[in-house]
Amino acid sequence: MRRFILAILFLTTTAFSQYPLQKEKIQINGGLGFSGWGIPLYVGLDYGIDKDVSIGGELSYRSFHDDWGIARYNHTIIGIAGNGNYHFSRVLNIPQPWDVYGGLSVGFYIWSSPSGYGGSHSSGVGLGAQVGGRYYFSKSVGINLEIGGGNAFSGGKIGVSIIL
Repeated sequence: MRRFILAILFLTTTAFSQYPLQKEKIQINGGLGFSGWGIPLYVGLDYGIDKDVSIGGELSYRSFHDDWGIARYNHTIIGIAGNGNYHFSRVLNIPQPWDVYGGLSVGFYIWSSPSGYGGSHSSGVGLGAQVGGRYYFSKSVGINLEIGGGNAFSGGKIGVSIIL
């Protein structure tokens, strides 16, 4: 009987445990990106629309320069993107401090170059897919790592996540 009660207790606590980003909760993310063109900075927000699905938005900024002979051209990129992610932690039975996700992104990027620059950089729409994970040190603070994405730095990003 004791084993039966322990089994029921284990099943109910794991079945109803809360994963990091819950439905109707907001998470703020911020950090640095990986890129061949400068070190991007980003800040974003995710909203849990279901126990396994989130939608979000992100602003990013980066500045870099090109050296063409004796000329140096400074560039900036400002990105505005939206994303949707599916969180696999519950389905794959991944322990609670971890959040593993994948999804799609779409954004618009404003690429600013000097008027004398003869290169091919231009503003436009960016589409992408991302895979990422978070590890939470507490119920509301964690670190994140993401590869890919439709952001202004498609290599990936690393940063901090805070659930409000």
